[in-house]
Amino acid sequence: MIARVLVPMDDSEMADHALEYALEAHPDAEITVLHVVGGPSPMMGKAMGLALEDDLEEAAEEHAAQVFERAREIAGTHETEIRTDVAWGTPAKVIVNRATDFDTVVLGSHGGTLAERLFVGDVAQKVFRHSPVPVTVVR
Repeated sequence: MIARVLVPMDDSEMADHALEYALEAHPDAEITVLHVVGGPSPMMGKAMGLALEDDLEEAAEEHAAQVFERAREIAGTHETEIRTDVAWGTPAKVIVNRATDFDTVVLGSHGGTLAERLFVGDVAQKVFRHSPVPVTVVR
């Protein structure tokens, strides 16, 4: 029986689909939405601006607020409450490390811009290959 589900989310449509799937497939499970704020990279992504903040933890929380607001809206349509968690680091590594505390991971097949997917790598594929628990990839 699946009791704890981890749903990594960014601000992509695929992440929304993953949460919808998790809520429908595991209606009695405790669902945790994880947003990973990636570290600064040569691509000068969103995280570069966060690196200049005085309080990284607070900046990461603010960055994740929109993702969590959308996640709560989706969960509300299912009359379900979700837990939220923010982490800092390489998304695939963080997700795989956190997965040990869950029965399964449900994530979107891709997210971000095309450039981010090409240069950062396919997070879903890395999680699928290295997760210690079953992974469902949703399109």
